[in-house]
Amino acid sequence: MRAKYVMSEVFLGLWRNISMTVAMIITMAVSLTMLGAALLLYNQVDVIEEYYQTNLEVVIYLDRDVSEEMTTQIDSELKSHPLVEQVQFESQDQAWERFQETFEESPDLVASVDAEVLPPAFRIKMKDIDDAEELIGEFADREGVYQATNQKEILQQVFDILGGAQRLTLIIALVQGVAALMLVANTIQVAAYSRRREVAIMKLVGAPNWFVQAPFVMEAVFAGVIGALFAFGTLVAAKIFVIDGQFQNLFSLMPPVEWNSVLLLLPILAAIAAVISAVTAWITLRFNIRV
Repeated sequence: MRAKYVMSEVFLGLWRNISMTVAMIITMAVSLTMLGAALLLYNQVDVIEEYYQTNLEVVIYLDRDVSEEMTTQIDSELKSHPLVEQVQFESQDQAWERFQETFEESPDLVASVDAEVLPPAFRIKMKDIDDAEELIGEFADREGVYQATNQKEILQQVFDILGGAQRLTLIIALVQGVAALMLVANTIQVAAYSRRREVAIMKLVGAPNWFVQAPFVMEAVFAGVIGALFAFGTLVAAKIFVIDGQFQNLFSLMPPVEWNSVLLLLPILAAIAAVISAVTAWITLRFNIRV
């Protein structure tokens, strides 16, 4: 009987303040969407770093007119070098094929590049990519070498951009979270005021605090969980239509965002929404419903 009464009061209270309930759900959904995106991005940055740490290479580009004898000598020295795990020579024709495969979605770019411009190169997998600078220092100024690059330095700029986006998303989520908390508190205050006579009668007949406060707390929790469901739906839609859909080619050079990471957000966001809403509502009620 008590549970039935509490639930009926919950839905009645939500309906009485429908406009504020909708506003609370929307605000909670926006803040949780940003938080979920930040958590997903945080995890994906770690996945990307781990993926590329095991696939990063040092690339030594040769002069286009380098002699076969010099190429053979550099190849021999690289293969016997103690810091090198694997060496792969890439001719101009192979470099052109790689370029075409990489930019197959941009035919205008491919058409504007002459195959003769691309130099032959050695692609070197290091035993430890952190030793790349030592190897580059030994070969960068060698005869026949045009340029030596460390892919880790190039990708570090990408990691820095992703890290900045990650921090920005967290900041926005925190700001939205504060707005959601204030809206939850305000909604509970309005609900408590509108039912002040009912609350007073229940207190006069000896109803315990938890029984009086339960409908208000459940209202906040219900709205918070609904907001979490909307946030999760938004993230799923982003995965389907953005990451795996319209901008699939943009993310093709990075490890995919796994569905397990997305699905894991549902219980996380629902739990965060429920706990924050319940705690905010309870603290608010402490100042509005007195024994």
